[in-house]
Amino acid sequence: MKKICIVVGARPNFVKVAPLIRAIQKSGGATYQLVYAGREDDPTLEGSLFDDLQMPRPDIYLGVVSQSLNEITAQVMGAFDRYLDGHPADVVIVVDDLASTMAAAITAKKRGVKLAHLVAGTRSFDISMPKEVNRLVIDALSDYLFTAGVKSTGVATREQADGNNTYMVGNILMDSLRYNLPRFCKPDIGVDEGGYIVLTLNRRALLSDEESLQQMLQAIAEAAGGVPVIAPLRDSALGVVVRLLTELGVPNTSFNVQRSLSYLEFGWLTAHALGIITDSGNVAEEATFNGVPCITLNSYTEHQETVTVGTNVLVDGNAGKLRSAVADMVGGQWKKCALPDRWDGRTAERIVQILIS
Repeated sequence: MKKICIVVGARPNFVKVAPLIRAIQKSGGATYQLVYAGREDDPTLEGSLFDDLQMPRPDIYLGVVSQSLNEITAQVMGAFDRYLDGHPADVVIVVDDLASTMAAAITAKKRGVKLAHLVAGTRSFDISMPKEVNRLVIDALSDYLFTAGVKSTGVATREQADGNNTYMVGNILMDSLRYNLPRFCKPDIGVDEGGYIVLTLNRRALLSDEESLQQMLQAIAEAAGGVPVIAPLRDSALGVVVRLLTELGVPNTSFNVQRSLSYLEFGWLTAHALGIITDSGNVAEEATFNGVPCITLNSYTEHQETVTVGTNVLVDGNAGKLRSAVADMVGGQWKKCALPDRWDGRTAERIVQILIS
């Protein structure tokens, strides 16, 4: 029986590991423990999250809290090393590209434990980004690189000395979407299906450049042409956006800014939107799955297939490009799109089969 340790560094990671846990439980060939880098009372983990995802809570909380990426790295390495002292594992699975993810990866390899990277091969090719450094380190150390698409598979294969370590298993986020789609519930915020735009903001770099962000908010408000914009945001982003919209004089009827929704409510909101504007790669992937037009505010995307095959377009943080794209969205002039390869809801099954075979 193979012992698998799954390490989660932040709330979005849980959406990706929920189907993995179900697949392990069904396999009969492995056991697992779920480790969360943060604290049990982490405010980003709303009470409904684990019920919504129909998954168990973490077995272990490492309790690391810091705003410094280097401090997070050091603290997680120490705490995870102590965890492994009492909980030997055959394989450690890490998710995405956080500082805590890199820390767990380094610790596992120093102890000679096999390492698997879920969503490997993603690159911005901007080494000034801390997450890009994390991606390079994690992929270089990993014994199993599980990729979501053709481009990330090419990157992982090219960078690895042993290309046999790379497996294109598909997009595990789609496993969760397919599983939960019938369970999505309409939020009680007074929206009409297909009659609104969803805005999400989370990245620190975007929120810290308030002059640029205000120009983009103004572009959205003007180009939306009366279509309401629903913006469910977490605390730091909510305060910034409300203040900037107030300075612009944008009425509440145009921008409905509110606190973040539960996973099932947010899933319904994005699945039934006229369009989505976001800085989140996960949200852009979900938009492609749902066939909803999506504008990503960044200059790059972690999953290029959302642009080349799916509904996503990039506007590079440019207010002019954003205004034009929103006008196309509202006017129903969007590009044709399709579902990328292996977004079939069986990614977790493929991963578990590879690990236990």
